[in-house]
Amino acid sequence: MSLDAVDKESMVVENTEPKKRTGAVKKSSPGKKDSGENPISRYLRETRGEMRKVTWPTREEAWRLTWIVVAFTAVFALFLGLLDYLWSTVLQELIRFLVGA
Repeated sequence: MSLDAVDKESMVVENTEPKKRTGAVKKSSPGKKDSGENPISRYLRETRGEMRKVTWPTREEAWRLTWIVVAFTAVFALFLGLLDYLWSTVLQELIRFLVGA
């Protein structure tokens, strides 16, 4: 039986139950402070709490990852330097050919 043969309206399920409140909803009016706490101190307190949740790498992991980044950067710099040298050589020869002609 294909999907076209099925009555599509019979597949729709409607939720007719009223929505239930699961807890108290805190309403705040715009421009009014909720707790009276300084926003800067709240930001610093929340930031400190989030920083405690961070899983920091060990010293060995940090050194290993640092060396990987340094090695990749050096290899990529050599690659780009070689590419730059090749392009400049090709362009110099092209200019010499066009001017000399």
